[in-house]
Amino acid sequence: MTEIDFIEINRQVVAEFRTNGGKGSGMVEGYPIVLVHHRGARSGIERVTPLVPYVEGDRIFIFASKGGSPEHPAWFHNLVAHPETEAEYGTERFPVVARVLTGTERDDVYAKHSALQPQFADYQQRTERLIPVIELQRV
Repeated sequence: MTEIDFIEINRQVVAEFRTNGGKGSGMVEGYPIVLVHHRGARSGIERVTPLVPYVEGDRIFIFASKGGSPEHPAWFHNLVAHPETEAEYGTERFPVVARVLTGTERDDVYAKHSALQPQFADYQQRTERLIPVIELQRV
């Protein structure tokens, strides 16, 4: 799948999310979705990326898995460069600060998410890099 294909899929997921009150359909039906706003680390271009989060109470965690590829997704670099941003979850849009988890905190959240979404355990096995876990902390 090309980058153009991913961009088009993301556009469709974002449109469906907003049309259906925070729910996706098709390949993301039944999964929770969070829309993460981010600004290009170098370009400054505003983007929105739909992701499958792990939600624990009011806490929202996202995973820079990129399907287990050897490099981090661009949105991860963008959030590290510009951690103050916004997220959309359900019908809410709210400000957040992206915080990269480390150590046992990261490992515990990744394990919980992998138990619910086993493909994430597969993604970690496919790559030598440690897949980052990011908490979207409401401001």
